Amino acid sequence: MRDPFQNPFPSDSARQAIWEMLVFRDIDAFLAADWSMVEGDFVEEGFIGIDGRKEVNPDKWRLAFPTLAAYREEWLRQARDFAGQSFAEDPRTAIFTTTTLEDIEIEGDTALVRKKFDGGITKADGTRDVLQWQTLYYCRRHQGRWKISGFTGYLPNPMG
Repeated sequence: MRDPFQNPFPSDSARQAIWEMLVFRDIDAFLAADWSMVEGDFVEEGFIGIDGRKEVNPDKWRLAFPTLAAYREEWLRQARDFAGQSFAEDPRTAIFTTTTLEDIEIEGDTALVRKKFDGGITKADGTRDVLQWQTLYYCRRHQGRWKISGFTGYLPNPMG
């Protein structure tokens, strides 16, 4: 069984850095509702985010985040909403357990990263919040380190 807190790329510095950015920092910043923890992980110029709306058909996907500022506002809204909820289990452990990022394709200074969520988190009232989607991140080496330049997210997991 995999350790959800263990970086699966111990001997690959590029993939290790990308995993740390998209798993550890992203989850910890989200739980703290603190954008400043991840703001340096993005390339602002030319950033684009597509919301797949958990739809298989690309005709239904939307350009929800034409700028990093638009994405930041939605990210903060979701993080604050999450922080206001009560859970019957440790949210950090639940999110890490749900998250898988083991497929990173790198060509030169560009990377395609597949991050998947498959599971859920139990709320204090006994209901279960299902976390089941995937995101394709477009990353590039920028100013000496790997950063996110865009994504196509909120896609069904599995597709089809």
